[in-house]
Amino acid sequence: MLRTLALQIKGFKKDAILTPICMILEVLFETMIPFLMASIIDKGVEAGDIGHIYRIGGCMVALAACGLLAGVLGGRFAARASAGYARNLREAMFVDIQSFSFSNIDKYSTAGLVTRLTTDVTNIQNAFQMLLRMCFRAPFSMICAMTMAFAINARLASIYLGAVVFLGILLFMIVTSAMEYFQQAFPKYDDMNASVQENVSAIRVVKAYVREDHETEKFRQASRNIYDIFKRAEYKVIWNAPLMQITVYGCIMLISWLGARMIVSDALTTGELMSLLTYCMNILMSLMMLSMVFVMLTMSVASARRIVEVLEEKSDLAEPEDPIFTVEDGSIRFEGVDFAYHKESEEPVLHQIDLKIHPGETIGIIGGTGSAKTSLVNLISRLYDVTAGRVLVGGRDVREYDMEALRGQVAVVLQKNVLFSGTILENLRWGRADATEEECRQACRLACADEFIEKMPKGYDTYIEQGGTNVSGGQKQRLCIARALLKRPKILILDDSTSAVDTATDSKIRQAFAEELPGTTKLIIAQRISSVEGADRIIVMDDGKIHGFGTHRELLETDEIYREVYESQTSGGGDFDEKAGED
Repeated sequence: MLRTLALQIKGFKKDAILTPICMILEVLFETMIPFLMASIIDKGVEAGDIGHIYRIGGCMVALAACGLLAGVLGGRFAARASAGYARNLREAMFVDIQSFSFSNIDKYSTAGLVTRLTTDVTNIQNAFQMLLRMCFRAPFSMICAMTMAFAINARLASIYLGAVVFLGILLFMIVTSAMEYFQQAFPKYDDMNASVQENVSAIRVVKAYVREDHETEKFRQASRNIYDIFKRAEYKVIWNAPLMQITVYGCIMLISWLGARMIVSDALTTGELMSLLTYCMNILMSLMMLSMVFVMLTMSVASARRIVEVLEEKSDLAEPEDPIFTVEDGSIRFEGVDFAYHKESEEPVLHQIDLKIHPGETIGIIGGTGSAKTSLVNLISRLYDVTAGRVLVGGRDVREYDMEALRGQVAVVLQKNVLFSGTILENLRWGRADATEEECRQACRLACADEFIEKMPKGYDTYIEQGGTNVSGGQKQRLCIARALLKRPKILILDDSTSAVDTATDSKIRQAFAEELPGTTKLIIAQRISSVEGADRIIVMDDGKIHGFGTHRELLETDEIYREVYESQTSGGGDFDEKAGED
C-alpha cells in the first residue's frame, strides 16, 4: 500500500524533501534560545553585565528570525507537496477509472468513487502535510530538548523521560481504540453521497410523488450514522488534552519544587531552571503534536486503503501485445459464446451463442426483460469479455484489436441515454471531435433531431443542462443517435434507443438508416415489433439463448415467442401512438 501511495509523490519530491529539512532547522534554532536565555539570566541579569545581555539578546533575535524563516519555508514547501500529491492521487484514480471495464466499474458504486476522489483524498492530503511537518518536527524537537535538558541537569531531566514514557503509553492506547471507529466512518460517507446523488438526479420524481420528507429522513439517517461514529471516536481522542495538561502541570510543579531546592543548595542556577521549564514545555508539546499526527494518520489509513483499492484495481480487459488497428468491415460472428458477469456465477447470462451477421445487414433483436439482449451486444464492442467462445468483428477476434480502434468503429446508443452539460453541438461532437457543423446537422437530420433543434431559440448553440434535464426523453434519444452516427461506424447498435419516440419518427429514423448508411451493420434492440419487422433478419432472445433467427415472415411461421409478441401488439389496433383503423 505504501509503495502505491509513494509513487504519486512524483513531481513534488523536492518539496517533500525540503519540508522536513526546514522543520529540523527550525527546531535547531528554537532549541538554542532557552540555552541562551539561561546565559542572559545567570551572566547578564544577576551579574549586571548589560553588554552580555545585548550580545546574547542579539543572538536570540537572530536565531528566532532564522527559525521563523525556516518555518515559513517549511510551510510553503509542505503546502505545495501536499496539494500536488492530492492532485496526483485524484488524477491517477480518475485515469484508472477511465480504463476500467464495465465489470470493474460494477464493483464500486458511483457514490463510493466520488467519495474516494474527494473526501478520502482530502484526508490523505492533510495527513501527508502533517506527516512532512509535524512528524519530523515533533520527534526531533523532543530529542533536542531532552538532550539539552540532560546536558543542564540529568536528575531533573529524568522527570521528562518518565513523563514521555507515561504519556506515550496512554496516547497509544487512545489512538488504537479510536482507530476502529475511523475505519467504520468513511464507508458511511458513501451511503450519504449516494443519498444526495440519488435525490438530486431524481428530484423531479421526488417532487412529483411528494416524497421530500422521506428523502430528508434518509439523508438525516445517513448523516447521523457518520455523526455517531465520529462522536464515539472523539470521545476516545478527547482524553488527549486532559492527560497532556495533567502531565505538563505535574512536571512543572515537580521541577519547580526540586529545582528551587537545588538552587538553594547551589546545585542549579536560576537561569538553568528557567531553561529546564522551557524545555519541559517543548518536550510535552512535541508529544502532543505527535498524538495529533497519530490521530490524523489513523483517520487517513482507512482512506488510504480505499484509494489504493482503486489504484491497484486492474482492468479485466487487457490490450493485446500486437494489436490490430483496422476493422475491415462490419461483419459479426459469435462462435460458441458463453458469458457471465461474475466468474463465480453458476449459470452464464449467455449460453452457446452462434451467430453470423453480414456487413451492412440490419438485424433486429427482441426478447423479454432479462433475456440478455444488452449483454449480447455489449460483447461486440468488448465492453465485457466472453467467458467461453469468441466474438469476431471484421473477421478477427475482438480481443486482437486495439480497444480504442475497435470502439471507434462500433457506435452504441445505450438504454440509458446520457447528455453532458454544454451546447448541443458540443454534445454531438462527443461522437467525433473534429466534426463540422454541417456534418452535425446531417447526423441530426438522419436521427430526426433537426426538427426540434431548429425550433429552439439558439438552435445548435442551445445549452443542455447536466444529464439533459431540459430536453424530453425522445429528444434526448435522438440527440444520442445523432452523436453515434457522427462516428461513421461500421457497426451501429441501438439498444432500445427509440422507445421514447413515436412510431412515425421511429419509422423515419429506420428509413434514413437504410438509405444513408447502407454499408453499416445495424443492430436494433426493441420492444416493438414495428421497430424490427423491416430488418433483414431478427434475433429472438429467451433466457440467454437464441430462440429464433430469421426474417419477420419466417419467425411468424416458426417461432412461437415472436408470433405471440406480434399478435399481442397488433390485436389491440397497433402501437399506442397509432390511431386504430388507420391505414
